[in-house]
Amino acid sequence: MLSPVEKSRLKWACRRGMLELDVIFMPFFEHEFDTLSEADQQTFIRLLESDDPDLFKWCMGHGIPEDPAFAAMITMILERNQARHDRQG
Repeated sequence: MLSPVEKSRLKWACRRGMLELDVIFMPFFEHEFDTLSEADQQTFIRLLESDDPDLFKWCMGHGIPEDPAFAAMITMILERNQARHDRQG
C-alpha cells in the first residue's frame, strides 16, 4: 500500500504533457487505482514511466506495448474508463 506522499506523487505523475492522456489516466487513477491488486498497481506505476508519445500511441490503438503487462494495463484502463462513462450517462 502506498503512503499518502507516494500516492500524491503518483497522482502528479498521471498528469501528462498531453490533455488526451490526462483525460485517460487521471480518472482511472482517481476511481480505479485503489481497487487494483498490488501487482496491477505496480504495473500502472511502471507504465507511467513511459514516454508520452508511446502512451498516446498505445491508448489510441496505434500500437501495442512490447511488455504484455503494459498491454493488459492499457486495455484495463480503457475498458474501465469506458464502463464508468457508460454508467454516468
